[in-house]
Amino acid sequence: MKDTNTNCRELPLPKDLDVFLTVVVQQSFTAAAEELGLSPAYVSKRIGILEASLKTRLFHRNTRKIMLTDDGERTRRWASRILTNIDDMVNDLADAQHVPRGLLHICTTFGFGRQRVAPAIAELSAQFPLLEIRLEVFDRAVDIIQEGFDIEIRIGNDLPQHHICKKLQDNHRILCASPEYLQKNGSPKTIEDLSKHDCLVLKERNSPFGIWNLSNGDEDVSLHINGPLSSNHGEIVAQWAAQGRGIAMRSYWDVKDLIESGVVVQVLPEFSQQADIWAVYPTRLSHSAKLRVCVESLEKHFAANT
Repeated sequence: MKDTNTNCRELPLPKDLDVFLTVVVQQSFTAAAEELGLSPAYVSKRIGILEASLKTRLFHRNTRKIMLTDDGERTRRWASRILTNIDDMVNDLADAQHVPRGLLHICTTFGFGRQRVAPAIAELSAQFPLLEIRLEVFDRAVDIIQEGFDIEIRIGNDLPQHHICKKLQDNHRILCASPEYLQKNGSPKTIEDLSKHDCLVLKERNSPFGIWNLSNGDEDVSLHINGPLSSNHGEIVAQWAAQGRGIAMRSYWDVKDLIESGVVVQVLPEFSQQADIWAVYPTRLSHSAKLRVCVESLEKHFAANT
């Protein structure tokens, strides 16, 4: 009779995945132990058990810092997904939820914050009056832990490694210009033709200045573009495009009304840049009622206002 236990692997425990993700976020065994209310020795033991069950090493360790191995990074992605699914199951089956209350500190970017996030936050505040919500907007990268934010709403798929990231809505950036500009300068026929045009350059957060990364589904292209006008504010760039000053790359939601009214038209429609809308936060939703209702409310708002 065949021994069925010889090919069995000991599955990792959810509590060990939780300890692992806390170490990743805190980037320290000692800080993770303090966050979890455990001893550093116990945290180290649980990580050792997890590594044994997965039969791999998760961290590079030295006296000053720890870093994820390649397998550690793979484990981070899977652990976040697994624990989120468990949290969703528990929340779905729960008979009651805690009442969201207290300060909820949110940050996002200027134009997106004004046009899309602010209306969603107004709805959230009306639904949960015990929440005190503070929304701040920036044109720079934000360290949400160091600066005391509960959640960041951001656009783009260059996501932080040490936080939990939940997609709120698909989004893409398109190329557009006014009919007047195209009549005067001609419409680009190929992606290479953009080098002959005035491109409206946007410097936003950590995005590379003067570089557009575009794809048509089969081909990924990185273009160095230039033009006489540049800004760090997306609404200004969209305004310049409407005024016939050049070709802009903007999120579709930002120029949708301009396109529908004919103020601008899409250029090279086969090319776009994927830039989804994400909620980024350091604490799992099951640990914070105010954070959970915020994310759920944002998902519903964006789905209803595509």
